[in-house]
Amino acid sequence: MIAKRILFLFLILISATVKASFILLPMDETTQKNHLKAYGITYWCLNKNYKASWLLNYRGGSFLLPDAEEIRKECQIRGVSFEILSDSEQEKISNEIASPSQNMETVILERVPKIAVYTPKGKQPWDDAVTLVLTYAEIPFTAIYDEEVLSDQLVLYDWLHLHHEDFTGQYGKFYGSYKNVPWYIEQKNAAEELAHKLNYAKVAEEKGAVAKKIRDFVIGGGFMFAMCSATDSFDIALAADGVDICEPMFDGDSSDPNYQAKLDYNNSFAFKDFILERRPDKYEFSDIDDTDSRRIPMEKDYFTLMEYSAKWDPIPSMLCQNHTQLIKGFMGQTTAFNPAVIKSNVLVMGSCELNGEARYIHGEKGKGMFTFYSGHDPEDFQHRVGDSPTVLDLHANSPGYRLILNNVLFPAARKKKQKT
Repeated sequence: MIAKRILFLFLILISATVKASFILLPMDETTQKNHLKAYGITYWCLNKNYKASWLLNYRGGSFLLPDAEEIRKECQIRGVSFEILSDSEQEKISNEIASPSQNMETVILERVPKIAVYTPKGKQPWDDAVTLVLTYAEIPFTAIYDEEVLSDQLVLYDWLHLHHEDFTGQYGKFYGSYKNVPWYIEQKNAAEELAHKLNYAKVAEEKGAVAKKIRDFVIGGGFMFAMCSATDSFDIALAADGVDICEPMFDGDSSDPNYQAKLDYNNSFAFKDFILERRPDKYEFSDIDDTDSRRIPMEKDYFTLMEYSAKWDPIPSMLCQNHTQLIKGFMGQTTAFNPAVIKSNVLVMGSCELNGEARYIHGEKGKGMFTFYSGHDPEDFQHRVGDSPTVLDLHANSPGYRLILNNVLFPAARKKKQKT
């Protein structure tokens, strides 16, 4: 009888020891069925006030969540792979990560980022890679545009994404190919009507005011993420503040004489000494972008992510978490950044080894931070106007799309100041 009681107590002790206390969302290449939706699960947990941790460089940047039945069910519903950990298993992982010999770190995710996407009304999710992947990952966001930005509503958000926008007032430089096409004419008319409604004489002036409001949002502590032509046109608009760089077909009057010499590169975020493209019919803004000069075939078009110290440089480490360091290249109006015009205080986190071009960069401005990611759609090598949307169910493990979602979760993290 005594022996049975001892055995019973022993079994209780063993079961308590192996009791599941944590859920791990592994983010390595072979285990996770849906990397993109795993970010959505983590966001969902934060929104439910669960604690979450980001395990930098541990199995591709895995997420650690508390064990709860509703989290397990949500993972099953969304098709996200997960593993159940006991206290002892979690402690073993934590000790491994904390070891000075391991380039790993645990980052606490402590709040739900409020997300805004700068996009014109009427745009579909597939018009922009970020809205596409946010929708797919089931991460909520608010669509805003010029009226909201100019009425100071950015203070309501932590993270802002810029749509593939032209902040210079040149309507995307589509004039040469599309000036007589109905959609171009309609978009130009709509932009002019909005500018006049907001009491601006020109679209370029109104877009410049929007760019400065976004600049102030970042300086005040916001996080800004931009892709494709929003990256260089944003910086150009800031550098050209007070300078007319638009030809008559864009704003009805001539550009300022010698406007190139009047640019103030101190105003821009990431780029310096760039030369503007003066030809109005040329589908290009400046030499920031190297779409025309690059000669890389699709099968060789890759860029490599930099590796950072997770313990000493957690910010770029978070932004570069992935299950591979080699990312497929993809084109856009702004395909890649010319390294010669990138400011020295900007981190190049991803670059092409064949020609040295930068694809993924990050910097600080005031109390805030920005990330620029070149190209249009990470799973559509050469997206053209009118092309069918990317189906992300076919790319649920996309390394290129993971970089976008790293930025989405980034404001949730308790960040240590990067050491230089």
